[in-house]
Amino acid sequence: MSEKEKTKGSKRLIRKAIEYEFFKQVSTMVTAAFGLVAALAWNEAVKGLIDRYLSAEGGLRSKFYYAIIATIIAVAVTYYLGRASEKFIRSNNTKKPK
Repeated sequence: MSEKEKTKGSKRLIRKAIEYEFFKQVSTMVTAAFGLVAALAWNEAVKGLIDRYLSAEGGLRSKFYYAIIATIIAVAVTYYLGRASEKFIRSNNTKKPK
């Protein structure tokens, strides 16, 4: 194997490692973002529940609906990102770093 071929192979491995890390980081950030949205939705719902018993405010039902929908979306996106990540890893024959 020539030095040129070794360099090309080395560059290819580095590129794949960078792609893997990039996809992993983006998946983590998107998952965290949806987790934050769900947490904020539940925060509003709980605050609404407390306000309802301490004051005569309305709109509590809509806050809970929003919290439930945000949670379902967050779980679904997290699930599908995990599956996409696994497929990406398998399709590129990359191994998870230890």
